[in-house]
Amino acid sequence: MMKQLIPAFTFGLLALLLPLSGFAQADEAFKIYDTRAQKTISLEQLVSEVDQTDVLFFGEEHNDSIAHLLQDKLYTLLLDRYKTVALSLEMFETDCQQVLDEYLQGHITESKLTNDARAWSNYPKAYSPLVETAKQRKQVVIAANAPRRYVNIVSRNGLSALKKLPKSSRRYLPPMPIFTADAPYEKRFREIMGDTGHNLDINFFHAQCTWDATMAYRIYRHWRKNKKNLVFHLNGRFHTDYRHGTVAQLQRQKKKLKIKNISCFPVDDFDQPNWKAYSDIGDFVIISRK
Repeated sequence: MMKQLIPAFTFGLLALLLPLSGFAQADEAFKIYDTRAQKTISLEQLVSEVDQTDVLFFGEEHNDSIAHLLQDKLYTLLLDRYKTVALSLEMFETDCQQVLDEYLQGHITESKLTNDARAWSNYPKAYSPLVETAKQRKQVVIAANAPRRYVNIVSRNGLSALKKLPKSSRRYLPPMPIFTADAPYEKRFREIMGDTGHNLDINFFHAQCTWDATMAYRIYRHWRKNKKNLVFHLNGRFHTDYRHGTVAQLQRQKKKLKIKNISCFPVDDFDQPNWKAYSDIGDFVIISRK
């Protein structure tokens, strides 16, 4: 979701001291719930459950250290099983793809990547491990998100303003028109923005849709040329919870795409979770302690 809504990133002592091998479910660091089978499963079982899936979304809260550790472990397990898995990231914008490719190919240093590709402040601890895994295993990494300057144009002047951009700029965005007629998603967006009526400028929601549509198009564009390979996409969970946002935009690109989504977040009821309350959020729900 929009970065200005995200709390500052913090890593707890747990993330600094515990290797992921210590994150066994027996230690109750996290629980995974398969919402269709209505049962808890292991991380390894989750990997097997996404067989024949085209795109696997992992929705996170950006300051959740447990989620970041799980993402790295999950990506490794996916590669071990499926061999070729493209890593797609909200955390890099589309106009940084060349810089990202240069790093993956060994031409530039990580410091140049983080600077020139405008990496998020929490990149070193949160996302660098996944990119390093992709680099070592020679996997594609997709810079999926819309450049912020163009999203800002939408929030100020509306979607139609994108049509005035030069062609060289529009190549970083999805084809127009961008789908925005998603009433349940708009309702959730207004709620999280604190809009109790309909006072919020619609351009702000359309800016959110621009992010979603761009990520969906970048994923689809890659899948279209690599249909046998899984795409593993990371984003803030608001983008994909309830199969709204980016999931809905991607499904519009290709209805027959096989998509599954994970939503990962800390909860207050970890010891006795109300799985029924979480069952509509995603295909798999991963919880940890608050």
